[in-house]
Amino acid sequence: MGQLGTPENPLRVAIVGSGPAGFYAAESLFATDHTVEVDMFDRLPTPFGLVRAGVAPDHPKIKNVTRRYEKTASNEGFRFFGNVEVGKDVSVAELEERYNAILYAYGTATDRRLGIPGEDLPGSHPATTFVAWYNAHPDFADHTFELDAKRAVVIGNGNVAADLARMLVLPREELEVTDTADHAIEALANSSIEEVVILGRRGPAQAAFTNPEVRELGELTQADIIIDPAELELDEASREYLESEDCDPTQRRNVEIFTEFSQREPEGKPKRVVMRFCCSPVEIKGNGRVESIVVARNELYRDESGAIRARDTGEREEIECGLVLRSIGYKGAGLEGIPFDEGRGLIPNDAGRVKDPDSGEQVPGHYAVGWIKRGPSGVIGTNKKDAQDTVDSLLADLEAGKIPEREGGAAPIEEILTERCDHVNYVGWQAIDAAEVAAGEPHGRPRVKFCKVEEMLDAAKSAEAV
Repeated sequence: MGQLGTPENPLRVAIVGSGPAGFYAAESLFATDHTVEVDMFDRLPTPFGLVRAGVAPDHPKIKNVTRRYEKTASNEGFRFFGNVEVGKDVSVAELEERYNAILYAYGTATDRRLGIPGEDLPGSHPATTFVAWYNAHPDFADHTFELDAKRAVVIGNGNVAADLARMLVLPREELEVTDTADHAIEALANSSIEEVVILGRRGPAQAAFTNPEVRELGELTQADIIIDPAELELDEASREYLESEDCDPTQRRNVEIFTEFSQREPEGKPKRVVMRFCCSPVEIKGNGRVESIVVARNELYRDESGAIRARDTGEREEIECGLVLRSIGYKGAGLEGIPFDEGRGLIPNDAGRVKDPDSGEQVPGHYAVGWIKRGPSGVIGTNKKDAQDTVDSLLADLEAGKIPEREGGAAPIEEILTERCDHVNYVGWQAIDAAEVAAGEPHGRPRVKFCKVEEMLDAAKSAEAV
């Protein structure tokens, strides 16, 4: 058959997940001197993961990165299988029979919980649900949110928390020029929300926002940004950190922006975004739905490792609200047939090589990339180097003869998928894409997204009929 990775015996790789991590991994594989065939699988009929279903609709430029992924998809060795759930429509064992290597790039789809009383009251939601809802993710299109409240509380101090706050106060005219789901435009435009409170567990110097996201909060057309100057009184550890060479310039700049916000006079806009620091939720209260949230006032201290942490001072405050959105991090889920670290919500790995946690040994031919490898951190571009690192591990294993040769004889993957599910190929996705873009053009919008899998499948089949 010839050496693996040659035209006579191509390196066949399955990538589970079609977000940035998966596409950057495919790009890196195609850039090698080896002959590679990549089949990419996604649970949805549409590719691009969080670029499509996670990036805020009022940030359209960020989504331009899909042009790079489209270039990767045009490689003759690439195939896309959408509307295929690995673990349900096809098992990991069946992928092992057909591919030399499997790259897991399916991200971290669930939210971390607060673990406090009242967390499951109606009106308390994870950020992922709200983000997926306004981004037309078919799993959440029928979800409803308590937008009849006057005040919403967003828990978290990262970019997703900023996105949530912004989306809650954007006016109809600013929503209508985006690809926000139609159902979300109506609900958000008719919302009663007048104030959004953003709660950070630690101080302003530890906030994880990027500078552009913070600045945008001060540029909202319909909402004043409010920070009490007292919230910016830094503890000694934070002051030392900001003055040190170790300080991340992003965090130093964030504190400068927060300070500028705190000195602004409110302009009398109809809505407000209020930023609070050193606050942790301890209880969500309400009779049948969220009515208030109790927060603890924290103080900061250095632990034994030197890290700045928050601890409860015992002081309490109750904030009336009707909607709580938690954005405190994401967590992955396991797949039958591969090791999984339940505590960390990750696939255990060493430089992307999947490891058996009991023996510590590498699981041959299995690799992880992106958030399911390292946790939910960084921006879209962070996944490029992460993917390259994993592909470097895979190629080193190929050179060392550690990549399994798969025995022939298994039915082609497309054959078994045709029997089991309505899978969508890349041409089908292009038909979905074209239909959405065409629907948006008359309204000056980038696209009008389909919110139902059935609608996507119908559009994809129109390409097959041509």
